[in-house]
Amino acid sequence: MAQLRIPGPTPLPPEVLQSQTKQMINHRGSEYHAMMTDVTNKIKYVYQTKNDLFILTGSGTGGMEAAIVNMLSPGDQVLSVSIGIFGDRFASIAQAFGAKIIPCKFEMGKAADPDVVRKALVDNPEVKAVLITHNETSTGVTNDLAALSKVVKSFGKLLIVDCISSMSSINCPVDEWQIDVAISGSQKGWMAPPGLTFVSVSQKAWDAYSKAKMPRFYWDFGQAKKYLAKEETPWTPAVSVIYALQVGLNMLVKEGLENIFARHERVGKATREGAKALGLKLVADEKYASNTVTSIWLPAGIEYKALSKTMREDYQITITGGQGALDGKIFRIGHLGWVDVKDIDECMVALKGALTKLGYKN
Repeated sequence: MAQLRIPGPTPLPPEVLQSQTKQMINHRGSEYHAMMTDVTNKIKYVYQTKNDLFILTGSGTGGMEAAIVNMLSPGDQVLSVSIGIFGDRFASIAQAFGAKIIPCKFEMGKAADPDVVRKALVDNPEVKAVLITHNETSTGVTNDLAALSKVVKSFGKLLIVDCISSMSSINCPVDEWQIDVAISGSQKGWMAPPGLTFVSVSQKAWDAYSKAKMPRFYWDFGQAKKYLAKEETPWTPAVSVIYALQVGLNMLVKEGLENIFARHERVGKATREGAKALGLKLVADEKYASNTVTSIWLPAGIEYKALSKTMREDYQITITGGQGALDGKIFRIGHLGWVDVKDIDECMVALKGALTKLGYKN
């Protein structure tokens, strides 16, 4: 029954694991060129985009930093739409490089209100870019990105989106929603190990790039574009992770986007219904509840450390706790990537058993 039920890294299928045992190849050679083109095109299929797309070696946070330094200059006004820890992190990265942050924060467990975002843009006409987290793993909330995008684009602003825990699991059509820079990471729904981040770049984003003055070297999109034309990356890539990514992508393409999204919807619903059946309360407003991670309030008298230990040692299932202000108040169950309802059913049986052992009575 061993399961890793956290929002990332996620469990890997056996064929993905096996792929990483292959010997290294020349990352400037023809074999790598063919692999780079194949995985790039398949990621673009999942992104639903014709924009440029780059595979960079680094974590999702690295992709967030790359988006900031390639799009902005010190002193630029940035509207930070935040519904949790990772929205706050995006703002912190921009601030670290000299951007002027205009916060637009919402209550944890709630989604961003497009009308509030609209008012913020009316009140701050000098805003250059808007930062949004599509799926906030700290609270288990998915923003209505289609509605938010309409607002942002009605003001002609640059839209930079953290799609790290949504892309490849929850529908996020980059071109349809006019996302200028969309960021994801291999360790989430892509069924691959940590180590790669993906960024798509629109023409509007390239226009911003041409004027941006924040320092950049390793993350330079211009260098990434130059080398992608040669089917390479500027710097040494994580070759073994790309081996694994290619296998994971083949599985995703075979399943098809609609089926992937429907499976995650089933899994998300099963997790929420399973928690409620145990008398537990969800953190997220169910109208905007995530299909990749569910956040649950700890019942009175139950400590997270005890619950986590019992789940891990007695049932071989790893869950995770809250972050920031929610530390010690909630626990989270990740369900993205290589997962189906049967995994969640097993998790709920274990959760019921662990809670009972700790004295919880439904």
